[in-house]
Amino acid sequence: MLIPRSYIVFGFFIIVVVVFSYCGQLHKKENKEFYWRNHSDSAHYVGMSTCKQCHAPIHSTFMHTGMGESWGYATMQKSKALFDKHAIVYDKIKNFYYKPYWKDSSLYILEFRLNGNDTVYKRSEKIDFIVGSGQHTNSHIWNSNGYLYQAPLTFYTQNGIWDLPPGFEDGENSRWNRTISSECMSCHNMYPDFNSTAENKFASVKTGIECERCHGPGSIHAAEKLTGILIDTSKEADRSIVNPRRLSVELQTELCERCHLQGISVLNEGKSFFDFKPGMFLNTVENVFMPRYAGGNETFIMASHADRMKQSKCFIESKTMSCLTCHNPHISVKVTALERFNDNCKNCHSNSGKTCTEDLSKRMKQSDNCVFCHMPVSSTMDIPHVTVHDHRIQIPIEKTEVESIKRFVGLECMTTKNPSALLMVQGYLAMYESYSSKSFLLDSAFYFLQKQTDKNSLLYKKTIVQYYFLKKDFPIEISWALKFSSADSLDAWTNYRIGEAYFYKQQSKTAEEYFAKAVKQKPEELQFINKLGAAQLTNGKQDDAKSSFEKIISLQPKYAPALSNLAYIYMLRNDWTYSMKLVNDALALDPDYVEALMNKAAILISTNKKQEAKKIIQQVLILEPENEKAKVALKSI
Repeated sequence: MLIPRSYIVFGFFIIVVVVFSYCGQLHKKENKEFYWRNHSDSAHYVGMSTCKQCHAPIHSTFMHTGMGESWGYATMQKSKALFDKHAIVYDKIKNFYYKPYWKDSSLYILEFRLNGNDTVYKRSEKIDFIVGSGQHTNSHIWNSNGYLYQAPLTFYTQNGIWDLPPGFEDGENSRWNRTISSECMSCHNMYPDFNSTAENKFASVKTGIECERCHGPGSIHAAEKLTGILIDTSKEADRSIVNPRRLSVELQTELCERCHLQGISVLNEGKSFFDFKPGMFLNTVENVFMPRYAGGNETFIMASHADRMKQSKCFIESKTMSCLTCHNPHISVKVTALERFNDNCKNCHSNSGKTCTEDLSKRMKQSDNCVFCHMPVSSTMDIPHVTVHDHRIQIPIEKTEVESIKRFVGLECMTTKNPSALLMVQGYLAMYESYSSKSFLLDSAFYFLQKQTDKNSLLYKKTIVQYYFLKKDFPIEISWALKFSSADSLDAWTNYRIGEAYFYKQQSKTAEEYFAKAVKQKPEELQFINKLGAAQLTNGKQDDAKSSFEKIISLQPKYAPALSNLAYIYMLRNDWTYSMKLVNDALALDPDYVEALMNKAAILISTNKKQEAKKIIQQVLILEPENEKAKVALKSI
């Protein structure tokens, strides 16, 4: 049972009232947890260089761990990739080739398309950051004026091959447009200087996970040590900073789960991914859902170590086992002695009388390595060409069970027992929106919507608007939007979704109002500004629309929709030369962008170049055979 909990500390001469009340629910058994003073709002992050002053030996080993090397500048020293003739990758569905190369010590990725032996299209982007220590992968991030995106090429170090990144396969190649959001950054890096006016804009980023991700803000701790306030930690806890080993087993595990429970995350109202601090329960900030399957139980999401461990009989029956039982976060697993892992197994099993029954000669062939048999190396569901040790400790199973067919059966909330129906709805909608647009996920969301009893809350109304937006049932979405009162405070995404519904229903004046609200809340979110410009143009506000599209280009000059839309405005003004330049700029970024192709065809028709226009329209019909505008345009020619 989960209950709220507050701690009040009284002094004799000075009364200090410290209220430590989590927004989520805490477990009864945690009533002996220490209050960590660096949870205070007055505590702030000081950076790893400050920690290093007193903890240099720990810093020197930590920097070689997967966390320490999780993010870095794209240099030859950071890259673990091979740059040989096998580096070229072909996406046969989208018909693009990719080639990485170095130029003047900078890493670039070239995207190109061939027609026979002729290169008919190419785009090259400089890579600014490499994600990953290189133990499994190197992924690549490019930067356009502070907006960060993942590049469409990853190096898989275990197999020594280049390929499309996870999620770019099977026709899902989003090319240069996958945004790096605060959610991505909050696990792959130390907290950056995030620009909250857009989903993927950063003023600056760190180069790797740092000490304070696991210990919390260090300002109070550092200030006290520098002024000589020392604590004998052999006798008591230093409450100025979190020591994970002094946390309960449950809170130790939840700390690791912040990044090693990769699932579907749903933030609590008003929270960000930067609000979690060590020593907190995850559900005070967010809830995490894991997909569950029938069959094929030996395949799993790569960063689901905590989830797999908690399914182990060893964990279930133990009162003391956590990630820290086997892992020292300050030392890389690559240099950790095998005995550290085996001794933990043997200590427990020797004391319980449960010893390994395998023939000793067979065990010695693998250096009597418990991990080899009981935590076998396995491929992962979400990342190709990668194998990791399965953290679900188990007796070896039959191959037929491993190869059994997987069937999705639902989501499980990993952070809150007995989650509300509304929380389950949020989980299914987040999975549909971010991971898989399968209709059964919306069906499951609707099932839980029907079970929700309180249908008047603001959160319920915002959630149901999101549901009908994703379902593209815009009339019902609008009917729910009308139920908001003038006093209701809507977030930017809810305003944007309502605007989309009105725009689809050709109620562009109301759509413009909602898009304007969204832009006011997130004034540098490109898709919000673009939709506002489209509504303004529909409403005859050509100058306002022009300003909106020009604003986007000033913020992020490689945003193809804004270039194409601005080209359309110059077409309306009969400025064929500049409109052609803009539309060609858009197509240089995306040669398959249908709206830009149609604009180019319109320009060619208007300048009496109908045969060239015909070729463009035929290209559109190859991309979208049912495009009615293209069919009409082709007939008119």
